[in-house]
Amino acid sequence: MVGRRSRDWDESDVRVRPNRRGSRPRTKDRPAHRDAVPARVVAVDRGRWRTVVDEGGAQERAVTAMRARELGRSPVVPGDVVALAGDVSGREGTLARIVRIEERSSFLRRSADDDDATERPLVANVDLMVMVTALADPEPRGGMIDRCLVAAYVAGVDALLVLTKADLRSPAPFLETYAPLGLEHVVTSRREDGGITGLDPLREHLDGRISVLIGHSGVGKSTLLNALVPGADRATGAVNDVTGRGRHTSSSALALRLPSHDGWLIDTPGVRSFGLGHVDPEDLLDAFADLAPLAEECPRGCTHLEDAPDCSLDAAVAAGRAGTAGPSRLESYRRLATALRRNDPWDL
Repeated sequence: MVGRRSRDWDESDVRVRPNRRGSRPRTKDRPAHRDAVPARVVAVDRGRWRTVVDEGGAQERAVTAMRARELGRSPVVPGDVVALAGDVSGREGTLARIVRIEERSSFLRRSADDDDATERPLVANVDLMVMVTALADPEPRGGMIDRCLVAAYVAGVDALLVLTKADLRSPAPFLETYAPLGLEHVVTSRREDGGITGLDPLREHLDGRISVLIGHSGVGKSTLLNALVPGADRATGAVNDVTGRGRHTSSSALALRLPSHDGWLIDTPGVRSFGLGHVDPEDLLDAFADLAPLAEECPRGCTHLEDAPDCSLDAAVAAGRAGTAGPSRLESYRRLATALRRNDPWDL
């Protein structure tokens, strides 16, 4: 056979190898899922998300869902409002897909340690952080409250301090420490008949809001939740006699509707530490809108703490330029800033 010269070839000689994966071209366009059903995430369990769907005032139904591939590794946490596609009937054995996470009003997170910047998302869309601490058994540790306050301020979330077990110790000395912060508080105690006093004021704070309970193990979070939401049946535990720390009884976060159906309450597992490695100190200053503009007059690199040389905040506050709160606001900021910079997450 005589070889063909290149000028003897034409288009008819071209051979295209068929695509084994089909002929449909790939596209980066994702489905809009305009008919997706809105739902709220109430719990996460081993790669599955428990959600609640409430369409147009219809009876709520629980729907189990998985995360759609297009979401990648985006965290989905209790409190999130998501869009569900697929089988959203909620029937046993069915599984919907979370195809979208709606815009969050807040995103609360922590890190394992202060020198670890890896974020651990906790809850989303809450507007009140309820910091629960016992006055005794286990002993209260103010460092935990300071750190929670930092996280709350940075996330733009209101904070409420709940002191439990006032039947074992008076709350007055502990509250004196937090009086300069202007922190709202509720005190609860056990009655002889097993009931709890102080629940009504707590309900007033929770009504109409999405709240999260945070605190050490053994301080009474689950006990409060069971009293506030009858039928919740969260496990409760005692304090370890050797370490003085509570035993973990709740293994995962759980969001529950309040009996009035006007608000949600999210219980979280008891934490041993509340690291702030993910928080920039400047973010905390921005949370104090009355102090942040005054701090612009400080020298470059000023920490704004009490021992900071040439810090302009002291003179500005003394001159009344920080508003009526004045010294108490500056004290509050410096206390929280110190907690943020303290690299000792176990001293809580």
